[in-house]
Amino acid sequence: MTMRGHPVANENYPLVSVITPCLNMVKYLEQTIESVLSQDYPNLEYVVIDGGSTDGSLAILEKYKDRLRYLTGKDRGASDAIQRGFLLSHGTIFAYLPADDTYYPGAVRSAVAHLREFEDHAGIYGEGMWIDEQGKSLGLYPTLDYDAAELAKSCYVCQPASFVRRDVYATLGGLDTDLLYAFDYDFWLRLSKNHKLKRISVLFANSRMRLDNKTLGKRRQVFYENMQVVKNHTGYIPFQWIHGFSSYLVDGRDQFFEPLVPTFSKFFLSLFVGTVYNPRHPLRFWREWFSVMTLDGFQRRWNHTWLARRLSRKT
Repeated sequence: MTMRGHPVANENYPLVSVITPCLNMVKYLEQTIESVLSQDYPNLEYVVIDGGSTDGSLAILEKYKDRLRYLTGKDRGASDAIQRGFLLSHGTIFAYLPADDTYYPGAVRSAVAHLREFEDHAGIYGEGMWIDEQGKSLGLYPTLDYDAAELAKSCYVCQPASFVRRDVYATLGGLDTDLLYAFDYDFWLRLSKNHKLKRISVLFANSRMRLDNKTLGKRRQVFYENMQVVKNHTGYIPFQWIHGFSSYLVDGRDQFFEPLVPTFSKFFLSLFVGTVYNPRHPLRFWREWFSVMTLDGFQRRWNHTWLARRLSRKT
């Protein structure tokens, strides 16, 4: 099995490159490494790009140095590390797996088989399972069948469960290394303009959710960057993003461990926020906003008001 980045020509088993960006992930790194090295696919190279860890991660990487390639040194973030890994890799199929996520057994072999089946697709993405810090399942990632228009409303592609063709990735210029949080979403939006993806109903990866990770720990910045990315590519920020951001401004919930609770105040704030963030398309946003306030939507929001709860206690 090829593991250290030496390309092997094999028509039956094209070389797959997996990159892991890492920074102080000693608690999870070995699980991630083992999930890659234990894949039953015979032509795989694995590269870990460490950003200068000081927590013992380097000792783990040194332990596996004969089965993977790793580099360490300061970088500009995960997107920069992934780009560095891509330039060091050779696979015709490319994927990146964060240092706290894991592959399911057989994920790489299945991904390659589906890429060969759907040759007119730029890449594929499978199902992902959300897990907590201890590895306990929290539920399935909400993937959807590929639709370019729907992608602007939410990032339904589970990144750890995705695999793309190297030539497409290279043609698109890879990840935008100026982005700290929305680089994968930005890439999918760029790809969707001229290419298509295929959703595979097979569990490929676990995506770990932690309160201290970037997605949940820096919600305001994540919202800002995601909304800017959508606006850059489509010229418009849909209601779903605006409402989520407005709700965060009101209550500060992470909207994962603390689910979003719809209220009238958040809904009406979203009208103002959406108008401000869509200065060229206010009428479009107002139409979308009004279309959401159905009778059922009104009832749900009413049920969450203090007055509705007080009245229900009296009856």
